[in-house]
Amino acid sequence: MSSAGTNILILDDAGIGPRIAEARKLAGLTQDGLALLVPCSKSLVSQVERGSKPATPWFIAAVARALRIGVTELTGQPYRGSTAPADRAHAGIPAVRIALNHWDVPPELAVEPRALDAMADDVRRVGVLLDRIDYAELGRVLPGLIEELSAVLHGSEGTKRRTVAEMMMYAFVAAKSVAYRLGYVDLVSVAVDRAAQAARETGIPELLAYVAEERAQVFFGSAAYRTGLTFLEHAHQEFDDLVSDSEPGLAVLGSMHLRSAILSARLRPRGTDAWEHLAAAREYASRIGRDTNHHGLAFGPGNVRIHEIAAAIELEDPDEALRRNEGFTPPRSLPPERSSHHYIDLARLQLMAGRPDRALDSLRRAERLSPQHTAYHPMARETVTGLLRAHTRVPEPLRSLARRIRRTTP
Repeated sequence: MSSAGTNILILDDAGIGPRIAEARKLAGLTQDGLALLVPCSKSLVSQVERGSKPATPWFIAAVARALRIGVTELTGQPYRGSTAPADRAHAGIPAVRIALNHWDVPPELAVEPRALDAMADDVRRVGVLLDRIDYAELGRVLPGLIEELSAVLHGSEGTKRRTVAEMMMYAFVAAKSVAYRLGYVDLVSVAVDRAAQAARETGIPELLAYVAEERAQVFFGSAAYRTGLTFLEHAHQEFDDLVSDSEPGLAVLGSMHLRSAILSARLRPRGTDAWEHLAAAREYASRIGRDTNHHGLAFGPGNVRIHEIAAAIELEDPDEALRRNEGFTPPRSLPPERSSHHYIDLARLQLMAGRPDRALDSLRRAERLSPQHTAYHPMARETVTGLLRAHTRVPEPLRSLARRIRRTTP
C-alpha cells in the first residue's frame, strides 16, 4: 500500500492544504491568482495545497483574508467526534452559548444560588482546569457557574456586586478560552465582551487591563493581526502608568507584549517589531524575576523564552529558533498548557528543519503534558499530517499518535 493510502486510513482528514485548494477553486482563482492576493510565490501555494509543505498560521491567515473566509474554514475547526465519548470536549458548548446570554437578564434557577465562597471555589477550580486543558469538565462546570453568578449579581449592589462581577469576569474569560481553543470563533467575541462588562463593574484598572490582554485573542481568531496590534498599543497607552507599580500589573503588561510579538511575527512585513515587543516583555520579566501566574496568566522568564522561540518559528527563521531553544526546557512551574504549546511549536520547527523524528518526539511530549490541547490544536494536527506524508512507511509511534488525534474527528 502506498504511503498516501496509509495516511488516509490513519488520519481521515483532508488537511489544511486540500481545504485551501478547494476554497481557492470555489473563489474562481488559479494558484497564481491566490499567490498575488496573499502575496506569496505560486510555488508556496502549490507546495501547501499538495501537502509537501505544512501551512503556517501566517499563510492560513493570509489565505483566509484573501478569500474573505474564516480561518476555521481552512483549519477544519471545530474538530468534532463521531461518538459521544469522542465528542465530550464539545458537549458543553451549547450550554455555554446559552449561559453567555445571562449578563443583563437574570436566569431562572431551579434552586437558590450557593454561598459566594462555594462559587469562588469553582472559579478557582476553573482556573486549574484551564491550565490542565480539560475541555469536557470545563464545559460541565462553566454554564451553571455563569448562570448562578448572574443570578446573584442581579440581586446585589456595592462591594458584593463588585466581588461577583470579578468572579464572572474570570468565568467569561474561561469560556472565551474554551471557545477559542475548540474553534468556536463566534463565541470568543461574545465571551470577551461579557468579560469586559464585568471588569468595568469592578472598577479595578488592573482587571480592565487583564481583559484587554485577553481580548487580543479575538484578533488571533479572526486573523486581524494589524488591528490587534493597534488595539494593544492603545491598551498600553491607557494602562501602563496605572498598573505598572505591582507585580500582577507587570505580568499583565508583559503578557500584552507577548501577544503583540506573535501578532507582529504573523503580520508581514512588520515581523521585526516582534523582537521589540519581546525585549519589552523580557524587561518586565526580569523585574519580576520568576515565572508567575497572576489572573491565570503565565508570565515570567520561562514564558518569554517560549515566545522568543515561537516568534522565530512564525518568522520562518529555523536557525534563530533552534539557537534560542538550545539548552531550554520549560520550567516545571509553567502550566501544562504553556509547556505543551511550546512542544507543538518545536515540532513544527523540527519538521521545517528536516528532523521528522525529533518532531514526533516533541509532539508526543506535548501530548503527555496535555492530551486534549494537543489533539485539538490545528498546528499539532497539521504537523502530524506533514509527518505522515514525510514517511513512506509510517512508524508505529506516529501511527498511534495519528489514531489518537483521529478520535476527535468524524
